[in-house]
Amino acid sequence: MAPVRGHDAVLLLARTHALRTERLAVWTLPADASVVGTARRLAERQLAAWDLADAAHTTELIISELVTNAIRHGEGPIQLRLIHDRGRLLTEVTDTSSASPHLRHARDSDEGGRGLYIVMRLSLRWGVRHSREDKTIWSEQELGGGTVDASAGLEAFDVDAVPAL
Repeated sequence: MAPVRGHDAVLLLARTHALRTERLAVWTLPADASVVGTARRLAERQLAAWDLADAAHTTELIISELVTNAIRHGEGPIQLRLIHDRGRLLTEVTDTSSASPHLRHARDSDEGGRGLYIVMRLSLRWGVRHSREDKTIWSEQELGGGTVDASAGLEAFDVDAVPAL
């Protein structure tokens, strides 16, 4: 494009690839605290079907935190979606609330407020995507050699200092 004084132009080209349906799992769940365990079990079965059982523990922790946050701070129903593509696992939890989540710096005496911090520590990256009707909080894990180990992420919590129950 020839430059025109006073006018800027941008040309955006994008190429996408279609995701095969066997690489996607989607469940709609009621906004009830009892579904957190169900969400973990559904994910565990799907990961086993994808031969990703090694990622189950970390993924279940991420799902627990994201689904719990959607129930506590969002509105239902909740959609849980797993996408396995190109050596990565994407976990998405969608609810119909428009409220943005934020990382909290929980004090030692706080009973909650650590969920997104846990997700951040266990994920390669995470974020929030808004639409007009809902919001989606997502977490990406790299599979294979670059997998974020759940036990390594838990080191940040100094679990040795936690008294036994």
